[in-house]
Amino acid sequence: MAQVSLRNVSKIYNGGIPAVKDITLGVESREFLVIVGPSGCGKSTLLRMIAGLEEITTGELWIGNKLANLLPPKDRDIAMVFQNYALYPHMTVFDNMAFGLKLRGYSRREIAARVRDASQILGIEHLLERKPKELSGGERQRVAVGRAIVRKPLVFLFDEPLSNLDAKMRVQMRTEIRKLHLRLQTTMVYVTHDQTEAMTMGDRIVVLNKGVVQQVADPLTIYEHPANRFVAGFIGSPPMNFMTGTIQPIGGQVYFQEGAFKLRLVEDMVPSLQSYAGQEIVFGIRPEDLYDKLFIAEAPVESAVTSTVEVVEPMGAEVYLHLKCGRHAVVARVNPQARPEVNQDLDIVFDMGKAHFFDPTTERAIT
Repeated sequence: MAQVSLRNVSKIYNGGIPAVKDITLGVESREFLVIVGPSGCGKSTLLRMIAGLEEITTGELWIGNKLANLLPPKDRDIAMVFQNYALYPHMTVFDNMAFGLKLRGYSRREIAARVRDASQILGIEHLLERKPKELSGGERQRVAVGRAIVRKPLVFLFDEPLSNLDAKMRVQMRTEIRKLHLRLQTTMVYVTHDQTEAMTMGDRIVVLNKGVVQQVADPLTIYEHPANRFVAGFIGSPPMNFMTGTIQPIGGQVYFQEGAFKLRLVEDMVPSLQSYAGQEIVFGIRPEDLYDKLFIAEAPVESAVTSTVEVVEPMGAEVYLHLKCGRHAVVARVNPQARPEVNQDLDIVFDMGKAHFFDPTTERAIT
């Protein structure tokens, strides 16, 4: 049975503005579920409805075996970690972590034991007598997580908890939160706009856009088999390249063509795309599936396109090339051994076995 179950849940604000539209979703016991999407897509609203901080307009929310629509937050057996830490500045770390337990009437001995255990898990035992102003951002976030841990809730909710941290600390904290989940074996729902966090942390990912669920799947499925153009473009860094053209049968072969830009389809994709012959279609390919022909032993002639380098971005372990392919601007993620210069012409090989095609009207994935 799912620990958290949303059944046709919607949130409509005054004036008829929908923030979340008819979402049905189950979060399994001990699962780490990540909800990801751009700013304003409704992900935090969805989390706040689970927490009881926002009313549900229509639909049902079940937590465990309880219908939770009308349950106050304190009775939902959840703990929430906020983006801004929400620590009491006049209290020590110990008192911040213990405050919720005191309100619930736990004994001093039980409170001390729970705070001690949580602080050991998070490595903040030496900070218990400090106040928040004496802590770094990463330490404050650990305290906020510790305050949730001591509750031993049925479900943990995280609302963009790493957004205020620098890049290095974000990497460290996301690793620690993932380790924490593996150690505690509890159900966690994590909201972020950062697709890297989603890909590296989640057992499953929910991709949300404009209040509508676009796809729910494990990270690898989301990446390799996006359900539509939005998911394909949102997940991945750099994002997927897109081009609009037509499917053209030529001389017994089938091609994607846009003007002088022509690429032969692999045989496995032809049956799915035959009905689009002569029609407009959207072609997509990820930057890592583009190669410099110089480094390919046997590259099919009909999968290579002469391109001009416009920008070179050395990233250390890889290089991002911003290219002009005919009328199209594309990004390739290539081996650091490639050292092209701006305005240099390169023959770029498209790995057509990794190509994606989308319906131009519905934007649903075809292959």
